[in-house]
Amino acid sequence: MVNKKIYVLDTNILLHEPNAIFSFNEHDVIIPMTVLEELDQIKDRHKDVSRDARVAIRTIEDIFSQESSEHILKGVAISNRSVDHAQLGSLAIFPDHQLKLNDDALPGPANDNKIINTALHLQNVHAPRAVILVTQDINMRLKAKGAGVQLVEDYRSDQLISDIRFLSKGYQKFNGDFWQHIQNCDTQSNGRYTIHTVNTDDVKESYVNQYLIDDSDHFCARVTKLEQSSVSFIDVSRERIEHRKAWGVKAKNVYQGMALDALLDPKIELVILTGAAGSGKTLLSMAAALEQVIEKKRYNKIIVTRNTPEIAESIGFLPGTEEEKMAPWLAAITDSLEVLHGGDECPQGSINYICERANIQFKSINFMRGRSIQRAFVLLDECQNLTASQLKTIITRCGEGTKIVCLGNLAQIDSNYLTAVSSGLTYLVETFKDFEGSSVVHLDGVVRSRLAKFAEEHM
Repeated sequence: MVNKKIYVLDTNILLHEPNAIFSFNEHDVIIPMTVLEELDQIKDRHKDVSRDARVAIRTIEDIFSQESSEHILKGVAISNRSVDHAQLGSLAIFPDHQLKLNDDALPGPANDNKIINTALHLQNVHAPRAVILVTQDINMRLKAKGAGVQLVEDYRSDQLISDIRFLSKGYQKFNGDFWQHIQNCDTQSNGRYTIHTVNTDDVKESYVNQYLIDDSDHFCARVTKLEQSSVSFIDVSRERIEHRKAWGVKAKNVYQGMALDALLDPKIELVILTGAAGSGKTLLSMAAALEQVIEKKRYNKIIVTRNTPEIAESIGFLPGTEEEKMAPWLAAITDSLEVLHGGDECPQGSINYICERANIQFKSINFMRGRSIQRAFVLLDECQNLTASQLKTIITRCGEGTKIVCLGNLAQIDSNYLTAVSSGLTYLVETFKDFEGSSVVHLDGVVRSRLAKFAEEHM
């Protein structure tokens, strides 16, 4: 029993992952009454996370539906069909509103203080068992440690990296000349392309569709095959990559070239573009979408959507169609269309014509659930503000012949419940980097303007 830990969950854990209670294996989980009260308020009032609050409430209710009040306070065994029952602990509700405060308790009516006081009380009552407060709120973790809670943790079950600096960029850069790092190489020609196969030790930590570049002005390759002892890559040439074009837009650097290479490849079904504001993520994606829908006719339509923190509260009350309601949140897309057709004799007429010809649809992310999207080019913007479960909901909508492009900047997270490490975009990059039908490219450098570049580097 001493080895079984007690986890006290903060509200933001259940909003980030409604089924988080199944993630603690054989250990016991306790939810303070204050957390249930917050979930009850959020399910109706904070519409951007209301669905997650309702899912969390239903999950808890399913476990307690046949139990008495006494058992709920003491702890009910957690069961989940997808998990071995023997590995799971119990779930209990702690009535923290009945807690008599000690001298070491935090004063005041703040909900964070009530949850911290619950952890302090359980820490004293259940010693020497480990009592761990789990919260994604950095300030709450600091307060808890200052108040005397010995063990405070972030929720890490869906965090695949501990530091954002370790996030995959989609390319591997070698110092000097790439070929100086290679011991043995087998080269074969395949049409106009050349495929090289080298030892795994020469190109470590590689994965399919990862790009390889060096400090020279001529080498650029993309990994095509991984085996236990060898890595095969196609030589795409630095010059060829940097001259990639889509809808009249030419790559301004090698990073944009790699992005266009992935965006225009029909074999890559998921493209993830990360990078700073002004690096060209949206413009390149829209140009590639128009190129493939109108010119190549690979897809029948373009669907554009993004996370909209306020949209669930206001979209139903705004006048107009769904596209008109979405317009304020998709200004980045319309701005890109203006850039692509700003030189036309009648820019607005060109944009209207292109939107109709490419069948561009602006959709709310709230209405994507339950759909099956076929033969579409999907642009999902502002992914850094989505959780892993939300991204899963959207990506699993994609059917045959559909390509989805996820864009995001981890330095611009607006959600109160996410950090760069816990963002769904980070989870997506690390999860899909080994999937042969996906490619990730981090766009290094700001190309929007001299002013934007200086602001990004110095502010």
